[in-house]
Amino acid sequence: MGYREVYEGWKADPEAFWMEQARAIDWDRAPTRAYFDQGPAGEWFADAMVNTCWNAVDRHVEAGRGDQAAIIHDSPITGTQQSVSFAELQDQTARLAGALSARGVGLGDRVIIYMPMIPEALVAMLACSRIGAIHSVVFGGFAAHELAVRIDDAQPKAILAASCGLEPGRVVEYKPLIDKAIEQAAHKPDFTVIFQRPEHAATLVEGRDVDWIAFQDDATPADCVPVAGNHPAYILYTSGTTGQPKGVVRATAGHLVALNWSMKNIYGIDAGDVFWAASDVGWVVGHSYICYAPLIAGATTIVFEGKPVGTPDAGTFWRVIQDHGVKSFFTAPTAIRAVKREDPNGALIGDYDLSSLQALFLAGERADPDTIQWAEDHLKVPVIDHWWQTETGWAIAANPLGIELLTVRKGSPTHPMPGYDVQILDEAGHPLPASTLGAIAVKLPLPPGTLPTLWNAEGRFRKSYLDHFPGYYETGDAGYVDEDGYLYIMARTDDVINVAGHRLSTGAMEEVLAGHPAVAECAVIGVADSLKGQMPLGFLCLKKGVETPDAQVVKEVVARVRDQIGPVAAFKTAVVVDRLPKTRSGKILRATMAKIADGEEFKLPATIDDPATLDEIAVALKGVGYPGKA
Repeated sequence: MGYREVYEGWKADPEAFWMEQARAIDWDRAPTRAYFDQGPAGEWFADAMVNTCWNAVDRHVEAGRGDQAAIIHDSPITGTQQSVSFAELQDQTARLAGALSARGVGLGDRVIIYMPMIPEALVAMLACSRIGAIHSVVFGGFAAHELAVRIDDAQPKAILAASCGLEPGRVVEYKPLIDKAIEQAAHKPDFTVIFQRPEHAATLVEGRDVDWIAFQDDATPADCVPVAGNHPAYILYTSGTTGQPKGVVRATAGHLVALNWSMKNIYGIDAGDVFWAASDVGWVVGHSYICYAPLIAGATTIVFEGKPVGTPDAGTFWRVIQDHGVKSFFTAPTAIRAVKREDPNGALIGDYDLSSLQALFLAGERADPDTIQWAEDHLKVPVIDHWWQTETGWAIAANPLGIELLTVRKGSPTHPMPGYDVQILDEAGHPLPASTLGAIAVKLPLPPGTLPTLWNAEGRFRKSYLDHFPGYYETGDAGYVDEDGYLYIMARTDDVINVAGHRLSTGAMEEVLAGHPAVAECAVIGVADSLKGQMPLGFLCLKKGVETPDAQVVKEVVARVRDQIGPVAAFKTAVVVDRLPKTRSGKILRATMAKIADGEEFKLPATIDDPATLDEIAVALKGVGYPGKA
């Protein structure tokens, strides 16, 4: 069957479609039906009993594939590589789970995990799921205050952490941050377990902290504990507009079914294949596609501790693909742009054998056509943009490589996946005609694997996602669907600007800027204007080795926007900057940049990678007459 037949098959009978996909999972008690109309947005496979760790680890050992690599750890920062087989992973998760059980951690208890990109991070996640504990991974190195906020919201019984994380040229000590967070938090965890990395040994607090190895010394390995289908597998905090993070809940059974379906059908990955998502376990990509989905599918997953550039150079991605025989590679567009900026002609790609690679997948932010074209030209494989969110846990729209590779239209993540009825709505909630920019919403119910609610915040869940468009999930993104059903994500709803009554997408303008041969990366924001309401302002990062004067590049991109979008865009100003402020996951902080341009007060985003970038933006803005208040 092709994509259209699969999608229409789902639409005709969603219940039968998802019950069929559920047959690929090992159930302790099989579900009697797929969808349950309960809770604020419905639940999936709620009456089943199942265990995630069993499906991700133990069943592959039972099937005789215990010797296959489950995890490959590749750290160009330490210069080390390590392989963990499914049998070894089973042993490690069972022992850690047994040690946690012995200390009173059980069904429904929360455990915060605060770790870098090492195999032990996945062991910690799987050990929690083995005994029905609910994990909440917090990005390693997150500020103490932000960790404290999450401790108070999740109220964990324990924290599993490493002594440090590693960045190029520096060690990030985790323990002082944990100590400060526990001191600030009203809730106090019973104990913390610290994995001591060779690069830095943390000082343990007597009576509260225990060494990772000593903690498991006398542990009796724990068996997998079946949990109800609607039992939360984890809580993952995503930044909220109020400054209070939102705890996205992921229910166990739907998570298993959806992720397993996605590996084969979207990413073209079968048992025994090698899959690599170059993200971090602290983000949703790390949960879905570093830890869970590849292992559930019986594939080998890569845990990479490095950067796209600088560890040691812009060829590190291609080296990893060659060394480990990666079949499908998933990263953020910003990572490819960083590589393109350092190696604009793709010279380093030729140093490596990429014959194992079948496709490059991009997600996390909009993939501009210029970046896709560069990757296609140099990698000679399909480059597939797909779109999803922390809340959904897997792709809303994609080009389903495992079903059929549809025609790529650059700038579009292609078509909705089964389970997602995507609509473009006006402010009043009415569907808009083809190719009209509007709010992107998904008709309820959402498919398995998506969030059923927020942790201890059902009212906030309804207000954030359900109330604005009754009967729909509000994505917070703006875009349109063309006459052929291709979806285009143009901006966050907040990034659609109103210039003299015209609703314009900053993403469309960024597309034009990115097409200039000197531009490596760019961003467009809307700034307040007394006459037109808002005016667009562009930021340009130039490729290495560009000799054209900055003023000339600015003049040329202004002309490009006028030519390709028209005078209606009123695009007249752009500034050249060395780098853009981003979150640690690579998203550009456009809303914060707009506040700086307008001279407004703002809260430093918790997820910012380098606060100094905001000062650089402020200086650049002052140079073109904006307040530039950082």
